[in-house]
Amino acid sequence: MRLRLLRDFAEHGTMTAVGEVCGMTSSAVSQQLATLEREADVPLFDRAGRRVRLTAEGRRLVQHAHIVLNALEAAEEDLRSASTPRGPLRVACFATAAAHRLLPAIATARTQHPFLHVIVHELEPREAVEALRDGSCDLGITFTYNLIPEDPPPGVSRHLLGVEPIMIALPAGHPAATGEVDMRLLREEHWIAGSQGTTDHEMLDRACTLAGFHPNVIHTADDYALVLRMVGEGLGVSLVPELVATVVGAPDGVVLRPISTIEITRTTHALARTMTPAVNAVLELLGG
Repeated sequence: MRLRLLRDFAEHGTMTAVGEVCGMTSSAVSQQLATLEREADVPLFDRAGRRVRLTAEGRRLVQHAHIVLNALEAAEEDLRSASTPRGPLRVACFATAAAHRLLPAIATARTQHPFLHVIVHELEPREAVEALRDGSCDLGITFTYNLIPEDPPPGVSRHLLGVEPIMIALPAGHPAATGEVDMRLLREEHWIAGSQGTTDHEMLDRACTLAGFHPNVIHTADDYALVLRMVGEGLGVSLVPELVATVVGAPDGVVLRPISTIEITRTTHALARTMTPAVNAVLELLGG
């Protein structure tokens, strides 16, 4: 553990940054590295006020740490490489994909892979990526929008699961609810968006900017069932993925219509750091 903290310190440069990556307080990181320094019996850090830097000895130990940790990770991967999928597999997944893809895969896995135990954590994509990075999850199911392209994190493999269009949710009696919708005609509407700071909120901003206006966001909600109920109550219009109609279902008084002027899509991926038999088994059942 201490060698991993030293390696992370060499990469990130501060105790605070290492703590954020590892889910520890900076004080706890500092204490662990101080213990490592005592065990090494050489000065590993040069402390000048609040600034801490690696000494020459510290940098040499970092090189050894890379060798040791890479060997340990290779050994762990080798031990996990038995051909039979087994053991717990922790999967981070957003809600609609969990309902539509992951739960059916788990049901099939119970029959096909009786030694495999899938543990589900509902997490949004950015949270799922962090869970992969810190090792608290083995597989992450995430999404990206074509208007907000993102590359996978370093060291993570990405597997395509599906692409779906983004639809406009409107009250059934709305004048634009008869066919494909030109978003430019909705510039005066009240909008329901995802919470500020989410990719859903950013996607709406970008889509409306491409249509030539800034959305008048009145309400924010992250639960699509709630969003559709709000649309049905006449509180505004919203952008929702097509899959929502399958998983949640549009309530009475709400219609989902395609967008004619802008192509907006949501792509679902599975992300993994290590391709174990358990990961491969679940990926196959997910269609990745």
